[in-house]
Amino acid sequence: MSLDNLHYIAVEGVIGAGKTSLADKLAKTLGAATVLEEFEQNPFLEEFYNDPQRYAFQTQVFFLISRFQQLQDLRQIDMFHNKVVSDYIFEKDRIFATLNLTAKEMKLYDGIARLMEKEIPVPDMVIYLQASTPHLMDNIRKRGRSYEKQIKYEYIDALNELYNKFFFHYNKTPLLVISTDELDFVHSEKDYRDILTEIDNHTAGTRYYIPQKTDRK
Repeated sequence: MSLDNLHYIAVEGVIGAGKTSLADKLAKTLGAATVLEEFEQNPFLEEFYNDPQRYAFQTQVFFLISRFQQLQDLRQIDMFHNKVVSDYIFEKDRIFATLNLTAKEMKLYDGIARLMEKEIPVPDMVIYLQASTPHLMDNIRKRGRSYEKQIKYEYIDALNELYNKFFFHYNKTPLLVISTDELDFVHSEKDYRDILTEIDNHTAGTRYYIPQKTDRK
């Protein structure tokens, strides 16, 4: 699908996958607005990483409401004349909820989320940045966010498994799955241009891009 015909692109991936970095680069290339997660606004996030059982529900509901409000605002944008790139899809919230909440909490959460889902616009294409757990943990360590220091390997590994399972069955929009372990689209112009080519060549269904390790320029 030509980049010119994409008015709403969503980039997804586990914590540390590079979602925001790619969303920002795509937005600059396309002259698009960005809708980025406001995770730093969540007052429960740091407490959640220190004590997940106690703060999971508050953290999840805050994110659910925040994401709903952000994406609902997209309805006010004329998508025919304007382009938007986001660094998440609304469904991601349920992936985290599945991992973080108890059965009773999930039942309450699910009722709220299902009401909200009806009001959310659907992207023209979703890009899933797939990565191995060691690669994700390395990225998390390198960016050095204070509230992420408590994130455990086992948590990211479980989350990674849920993400892969979710996108294996995803069929709501055209989906481009990009293996990122051998990519550096932030510093390598070639890697970034290769991603643009993959987006341009994708029309429908699910497309996989698994680059091989090469010298980058």
